[in-house]
Amino acid sequence: MKRKPLLIAVVGPTAIGKTALAIQLAKHFKTVIISADSRQFYKEMSIGTAVPSQEELAEATHYFIQHKSIHDSYSVGDFERDTLGLLDTLFLEHKVVIMVGGSGMYVDAVVNGMDTFPEVDPKIREFLNKQLADHGIEGLQKQLSELDPVHFQKVDIHNPQRVIRALEVCLASGQPYSSFLNKHTTTRAFDTLYMGLEAPREVVYDRINTRVDVMIQSGLVEEVKSLLPYRNTNALQTVGYRELFAYFNEQSSLEEAIEEIKKNTRRFAKRQFTWFKRNPQIQWFSYPVQLDEVTSYLKERMS
Repeated sequence: MKRKPLLIAVVGPTAIGKTALAIQLAKHFKTVIISADSRQFYKEMSIGTAVPSQEELAEATHYFIQHKSIHDSYSVGDFERDTLGLLDTLFLEHKVVIMVGGSGMYVDAVVNGMDTFPEVDPKIREFLNKQLADHGIEGLQKQLSELDPVHFQKVDIHNPQRVIRALEVCLASGQPYSSFLNKHTTTRAFDTLYMGLEAPREVVYDRINTRVDVMIQSGLVEEVKSLLPYRNTNALQTVGYRELFAYFNEQSSLEEAIEEIKKNTRRFAKRQFTWFKRNPQIQWFSYPVQLDEVTSYLKERMS
């Protein structure tokens, strides 16, 4: 029987070194990298999303880095479709392709397929968006906690897009959003091996704090200032941008905004780790990991 091509998914919390490991693996296998970091899709957002540097991008071919505008609508379903189409082409030339990113939902969509949800009347979405604009996200968070306490514990409740998406399904169907999850079985034309990076919490948090300081020094405040006219777009409702929008709106000092970025990024990392820990297929490696440790494991699994 002909062996299926292999997708190696490098996952883990933010700031733990996934990009560096993915580049090492791409060079080892003489292959390319697919980014599954949904924050790095947008060309207007560079500093606050820790887009790979020009030097890193030159070391290995990357796909889905800054290929969209914040004004474009781009969903996890779009990413699944685009990635599967690209993989069909890439696997003609490469036996192995690397996928890297901390956006668990996007990684899962490529590997396992999308869950099926009921159609939602656009008026429900409009109503929820108006609630958000008029009263903020707190009321929507409370409503989701009542309608779907299970999903409320897992979703990024500070991401308006995710909260509204869950709520609109609850309201349209009369059932919890979580009741529609993990109901599908999908067969892919490739095999997948997961590599997870982990570290003690204090190490991850220290790396996050350092990364935020570097972002500020690199011009994050100026980047966010240039995006002020578009602050209500979905892509910008994310950590590193929301907090500085509040600063420009005179709701906090710059020092407070920076501390909020660090705090919210730490929370984000914790949610990422919780998401990935649910997946028993992930082989975990402790940061900093040596390449030969990873390649030895892969060689054993691929033989």
